[in-house]
Amino acid sequence: MVFLFIAVIYAQDANQRTENVSEIVNEWRDSEQDIWEALWREFEGDLERWNAEIDRDTLTVRFVAPEVLFEAGSSELALRFEEILDDFIPRYVALLNDRFSEQVREVRIEGHTSSEWGDSTDLTEAFLNNMELSQQRTREVLSYALSIPAVSEFRSWIRSTVSANGLSSARLIIANGTEDKVRSRRVEFTIRTKTKEALFRILDNVAPVLEDRSNETIR
Repeated sequence: MVFLFIAVIYAQDANQRTENVSEIVNEWRDSEQDIWEALWREFEGDLERWNAEIDRDTLTVRFVAPEVLFEAGSSELALRFEEILDDFIPRYVALLNDRFSEQVREVRIEGHTSSEWGDSTDLTEAFLNNMELSQQRTREVLSYALSIPAVSEFRSWIRSTVSANGLSSARLIIANGTEDKVRSRRVEFTIRTKTKEALFRILDNVAPVLEDRSNETIR
């Protein structure tokens, strides 16, 4: 009788966790859909002239014209990129802060490079040099963002929410099985939501339960 009671409680707990996962999945989908729609409405008309795009799945605003972003091998922002950031950053930050501050956990400024480094044929040397360069570039972007007068009221939010991440050539853009060296050189603004993190935490708790139940079924 005691074992039966334990089994019932165990099953109820597993069912409750599964329900929690479903609720958070729905919340996450709705939240990310709302953020994507807001980003699209705000920036749709600017993407072509900025040489930018918005990735719906990752909530990423991607700037993909390397000649507009930085000089080759340099972390100094090009004048045109400064002009773009002057327009983009205040609107982007205001949108997220005013409408989605409860949903946004982090905004990651990510710097990406191609796998090339000058004439070097040593892949490790190229990767490490590009890592240093991409880190310097994202710090410059974040520093510039904080200097824009139009974001003065959001600087505290930026400092607590926005991070700068140089990723070198770790995430190349591949087209038809070949590295797209031009598009791989890019800067991205990626949103991470709180509901997605909550989902991962619950999945971590549910996975052992589901595994145990599966093992019991097999036995």
